[in-house]
Amino acid sequence: MDSLAGLKGGTVIVTSDQVDDCKPKETGVELSGFRGLLAAPKILCFSLFASLGGFLFGYDQGVISGVLVMTNFEQRFPRVGGNGDLQGWVVSIMQLGACLGSIVNSPIADRFSRRYSIVIACAVFLVGSILQAAAINTAMLFTGRFISGLGLGQISMGVPLWIGEISPSNLRGSAVTLQQFAIAMGIMVSFWLDFGTQHIGGTGEHQSEAAWRLPFAIRAAPCVILLLGCIFMLPYSPRWLIKVKRENEALAVLSHLRSLPIAHPSVQAEFLQIKAGALFDELTIREKFPDAKTHVQRIYLQYKDLVTEKHLYRRLFAACMLQFLQQFTGVNAIIYYAPQMFKAIGLKGNSVVLLATGVIGVVNVIATIPAIHIVDRFGRRFILMAGALAMSCSHFIIGTLYALYENSYSEHSVAGWVSASFIWFFIFNFAYSIGCMAWIYPSEIFPLGVRAQAMGIAISTNWLSNFVIGLITPLLLIHIRYGTFYFFFGFTSALFLWVFFFLPETKGVAIEAMDDLWGGNEGKESADRMARIEFELRHEADV
Repeated sequence: MDSLAGLKGGTVIVTSDQVDDCKPKETGVELSGFRGLLAAPKILCFSLFASLGGFLFGYDQGVISGVLVMTNFEQRFPRVGGNGDLQGWVVSIMQLGACLGSIVNSPIADRFSRRYSIVIACAVFLVGSILQAAAINTAMLFTGRFISGLGLGQISMGVPLWIGEISPSNLRGSAVTLQQFAIAMGIMVSFWLDFGTQHIGGTGEHQSEAAWRLPFAIRAAPCVILLLGCIFMLPYSPRWLIKVKRENEALAVLSHLRSLPIAHPSVQAEFLQIKAGALFDELTIREKFPDAKTHVQRIYLQYKDLVTEKHLYRRLFAACMLQFLQQFTGVNAIIYYAPQMFKAIGLKGNSVVLLATGVIGVVNVIATIPAIHIVDRFGRRFILMAGALAMSCSHFIIGTLYALYENSYSEHSVAGWVSASFIWFFIFNFAYSIGCMAWIYPSEIFPLGVRAQAMGIAISTNWLSNFVIGLITPLLLIHIRYGTFYFFFGFTSALFLWVFFFLPETKGVAIEAMDDLWGGNEGKESADRMARIEFELRHEADV
């Protein structure tokens, strides 16, 4: 019974029947998706509110694209706006900060709670937003972008972690998907806000500084709302409360989230299921890494396992490759530099260019919605390959039209609008395919003992790849022009081939069966471990 000692709360009373009830059962009546969220209004409201973090994430990614081509911004920061030599750095330094933020957030979330890790992230992001909105020189602008990135990196880990831990298992995927939808909404709103504020003072040389300062400043409002809401409204994660041995609080929070009394059998059963999961985590780490004497040693051994165990390395490679290829499809090259691309293909006037950019945001939002319904119907591989094929066609057609009409787009406006249409078509196919799959697939394939470390590496790979794309895209557009689209065509084609020949299908595959795809015996060990835990919990309840 030693393995239970660290989890005994002392005052939570359960019966052996409730222990039996904590086992997952297929009842056939649990709702999921939109219907399930509507049937659980507290989960829906809390998840939507927390998804303001995703909105900030998307807004900050999208807002810079329109600001870079505003006349007054170019006048104020000539080395950054227009075709300035530092343009790539002002875009990508945010991703560098986000990469660091995503790494440091894990110990913050474990120490101060998931809820207060979001508060800290919002405070950091707010400082960066103020610096950018008030920037009077390039150094101040760069500092603000980097600090905002730190906050965004923390938010990108903290918000989905919190949402996932307050949601019941049948709603977890749908609730976390609200975060991705909020990111798309943030990108769309920032694009259209840029389109509107560019007219403050006119679009020419008399344009007001408010045209670009306002988009930077306005994101402080949702940030403050999220910060205050986390302090005064959002509950702690019940899983975190159990992790830090605050079991009575965890049971009360769970009762509140499920809108049921504490003594209700389903609340007690879910509480025990969470408790069993916490014990499972402890037992897994203890048995997998018996030689670890300190917390630091255990973390080192977990990371070492990922690169020395063949089946874990294969899974890690797949997860990181998806993150890398997600960025090298060119999606953020378009999101960050869409106005420049639309100008390059012959669209004239800032208003027309920013209008075309705004359409990207709308398409991105619309295409994210069906992903919720198709992912478990058609499978990961089919969706990834369909998206990769369509994205490859888009890049090839855009690059070819650009090569043919690079110097005569003014006489061939139809070619320019066809190119613009295929940029929108690319965004549509990205959103429902690798835009979602790059996050879903890695979350399914890792055993629990190293899942957090593996996901941390995968997310860092995404941010680092994002950083590289933000940095090199202006140079590609200047030096190889239409070759930029052929460059990304190569990676979308590689995505199709890699998925077709090497990536296993995980649709409908149970956790215990993942070893059949990747090798190892983690699944069987996990099943045996959980069986022992259930036996110990039942024995404790009977005693």
